[in-house]
Amino acid sequence: MKRLSIIAIVLSSLAIAGEVFIFATQKEDSEAVQQKAIMANYRVYAPVIPDTMTFAGEQVPLEKYYVREALDNELIINMYRQSSTLLYFKRANRYFPIIEPILKRNNIPDDMKYLCVIESGLTNATSPAKAQGFWQFIPSTGNKYGLTVNDEIDMRNDLEASTEAACKYLRSLYNRFHSWSAAAAAYNCGENGLARRFDAQGVKGYYDLRLNSETSRYVYRILAMKLIMQHPQQFGYYLRHCDLYPTIPAHCVTLSGQNVDLYKFAKDNGTTYKMLRDMNPWIQTDNLRNKANKSYTVQLPIENGTLQKTLTRGHKNTKLITEI
Repeated sequence: MKRLSIIAIVLSSLAIAGEVFIFATQKEDSEAVQQKAIMANYRVYAPVIPDTMTFAGEQVPLEKYYVREALDNELIINMYRQSSTLLYFKRANRYFPIIEPILKRNNIPDDMKYLCVIESGLTNATSPAKAQGFWQFIPSTGNKYGLTVNDEIDMRNDLEASTEAACKYLRSLYNRFHSWSAAAAAYNCGENGLARRFDAQGVKGYYDLRLNSETSRYVYRILAMKLIMQHPQQFGYYLRHCDLYPTIPAHCVTLSGQNVDLYKFAKDNGTTYKMLRDMNPWIQTDNLRNKANKSYTVQLPIENGTLQKTLTRGHKNTKLITEI
């Protein structure tokens, strides 16, 4: 009996050992297959940095190693932060056609639209410092450049009005520093702070300044976004025109009077309160007291089939985009 027990134990041990051996072999095979699959199908590429580049008509000194490496850093971050960058492409198709003519009309370089991209991701974002809108104005700067900011109306969230204000601000910064790269940096850290750093360090251009981490990266983030959005396929982004967000057909209506019920106003104008607020994000309330009795222009969607036709037509265009 004892002998049979010993034999049973030995056989059991051999069985366990066999299972362990088989498991180990299977694991090794699995790892080998996985490694081969990775090597065959997965690639991570370093972004290509151009030999020359301009920003707002100014030459970027890429011959300096620290300029080249700083740009490389931001290209890597934005090239491989695919979810955010894809959304920038999609939104730009809707909002760049609004931003670009305002920049042109005010003689502001077209490249400044990429400043708007890195500031807010082309959304009416709110920062921890209470900056708001596509161009991220704080209330005091918004007021300085003509934007109404109160509990009912916040024109920092009106794309056309805030772009006009941004043009005025950028022009004043350029007039002080005589450089668009320095103007962009001052937009981020403040003009007086940037002027102090220029004076203390005795250099003439943004690229030679030592600044805080955020402002040191700021212009390079703009440059990286310009490169990626102008050459999407070079950085691995393949989007069709139907993937982009279309412009929403709209018409303008005057909003005036006091104690206006905006739920009723939307209904009376053939739309929903949601669409009213979506298309006019500068409205901050559902009941406009409007003590100053001002008149405002609101945009409302054209609902007579034009909107649906626009969306349907856009979905049929499967051609790849080459530039935003």
